Amino acid sequence: MKILIAEDDTQTAEYLRKGLEAEGHVVDHVDDGREALMQATMQPYDMFVVDRMMPGLDGLALVKAMRAAKITVPVLFLTALDGVDDRVEGLNAGADDYLVKPFAFAELSARIQALARRPAMQGETTVLKAGDLEMDLVRREVRRAGRRIELQPREFRLLEHLLRTRGRVQTRTMLLEAVWGIHFDPNTSIVETHVSRLRAKIDKPFDKPLLQTVRGAGYMLSP
Repeated sequence: MKILIAEDDTQTAEYLRKGLEAEGHVVDHVDDGREALMQATMQPYDMFVVDRMMPGLDGLALVKAMRAAKITVPVLFLTALDGVDDRVEGLNAGADDYLVKPFAFAELSARIQALARRPAMQGETTVLKAGDLEMDLVRREVRRAGRRIELQPREFRLLEHLLRTRGRVQTRTMLLEAVWGIHFDPNTSIVETHVSRLRAKIDKPFDKPLLQTVRGAGYMLSP
């Protein structure tokens, strides 16, 4: 899944990012409510993890604004405000779940997976497809022609990004930013190596190749 974390505490945000990325999710982070709203309206996400107290726009106002903008993606409040009234206020604002700090990452992960399975999310994309290749974002499964394909977390993230952008060329720089969070060229073959590994798993055992190399440009997954 692609998850946006809106959290102004740097340590908490980094802890969340590392944990979620280790599970194979694509994670963006903002530390300001107004920036979070801008991101939410400009990019497709599968989940939002939102702090209640943030600069620019607090969590309640952020969620209300997103719901007013018809953004129905599940929202999990993650906050130190633990009173019953606080929980009620958060849920009434439009959040789908409420987790109090301090928290166990295992519980956070389980709640995110539970939210992703809710029928309310049926309007959102939980299965990505390209030809006979399918990725189930909730079950974290990839299949081609009905055959299950085992991917490492980074390979999963790379394929998810290529599926979301299928039919459009993705340059090396674009992949570094989207999959590795690297905003400069480290002058390594990390992209090429992972593309090669991914191709060996999703293409080589099958008749028709889906992952294309566009000479001089980048890579593209056939639509």
